[in-house]
Amino acid sequence: MTYIDGHMHLENGPLTKEYVLQFVEAAHQKGLDEIQILDHTHRFIEFEPIYERLKQYDVQKTWLANKDMKFKDHLSDFIDLMKDIQQMDLPVKVKYGLEVCYVPEYENFLKELLGQYSFDFLVGAIHSIDGILYDMSFSKDLLWNRYDANDIYKRYYELVFQLIESQLFTQLAHPDTIKLFQIYPTYDLKPTYQKMAELLKAHHMKAENNVGCYYRYHHPDMGLSQELLQIFKDNHVDLIYASDAHQPQDVGNYIREATLQMN
Repeated sequence: MTYIDGHMHLENGPLTKEYVLQFVEAAHQKGLDEIQILDHTHRFIEFEPIYERLKQYDVQKTWLANKDMKFKDHLSDFIDLMKDIQQMDLPVKVKYGLEVCYVPEYENFLKELLGQYSFDFLVGAIHSIDGILYDMSFSKDLLWNRYDANDIYKRYYELVFQLIESQLFTQLAHPDTIKLFQIYPTYDLKPTYQKMAELLKAHHMKAENNVGCYYRYHHPDMGLSQELLQIFKDNHVDLIYASDAHQPQDVGNYIREATLQMN
């Protein structure tokens, strides 16, 4: 069996070979065959315009103003580094791409910008609901305590559907991480999951079975919910397993367990 970790970030460190090789070594020690390195678009100067709407709230504006983490590097520097890494004789296959925050009103902007570069893959992600981040420590006050969970979930999956139909991406990041705070809608999600599965299949996109919620947010699901996992399986959606590591020591976390869970 081939073990792939399809989602990890360099964002807590520099764009250097030495730092990337820490991820490679960690993957080798965990017995992985392949890793996919992708940084968030909010690392790169070129993508700052797509985050403009988040700045309507002071706490989000402050989060974006952290220049140690946000908009600090040029995209070309990341690509050049990863191309150099791929030329090295390594014990693990390395691919590179981006985790792109999909914002519908900036779809044409993203298409034009991403089209200027070459990537092994592109991961699309929804991290905000109409300008409000849903997965931060401050998100409960901004979003979850102010709006109905049914409305949040419906809008989230509307955005996911738009993301898939944009045809910009090869992979869908953490399809059900909206559940991270264990707040759920009162309506049945199975029809939504079925539609998502059909769209992914029609657009030849992979879906992540991302375990980040499990060990980073202590959610009881190891990756996708059993309900969603079964619907993806029934619809023959192509899955990729993902640790969502943000530091080398988390590379490969629960990849074997999640892979075995599916087989």
